[in-house]
Amino acid sequence: MAANALDMLHQGPVPAFVHGVIEYAAGVLLIVAPFAFAFEDSSATAASVVVGLVLLAFTATSKLPTGLVRGISAGVHATVDLVVAALLVAIPFIFGFTDEGAPTALFIGLGVAHLLITIATRFPERSDIDDRTAAA
Repeated sequence: MAANALDMLHQGPVPAFVHGVIEYAAGVLLIVAPFAFAFEDSSATAASVVVGLVLLAFTATSKLPTGLVRGISAGVHATVDLVVAALLVAIPFIFGFTDEGAPTALFIGLGVAHLLITIATRFPERSDIDDRTAAA
């Protein structure tokens, strides 16, 4: 299934490098947001910090140009990004903090943005990744 997501998504206008930078920025935003926007609900704070840390770790371990460890293939990354986008939208409802506007808007907004950026990203093709790995 990961290869299918990669095949569908590798033609977008957004370079994979930009995608990675945006994901790092979103991770930092999620970590900082509860303190900058004074979230009242502790589950919103916890969810924001945990999702931010997971997003940073996930991006750092991907085979994107911004990856530090380069363990997760671009196809798996693209597939997980779609799941993360849906999860971001669902988290306020799952954890029950939809009555608090700031974290609800943050999660839903980031979820929609994450989906759009993932769809628009030009992920490296499998042959490009294999060529770079062989050269290194």
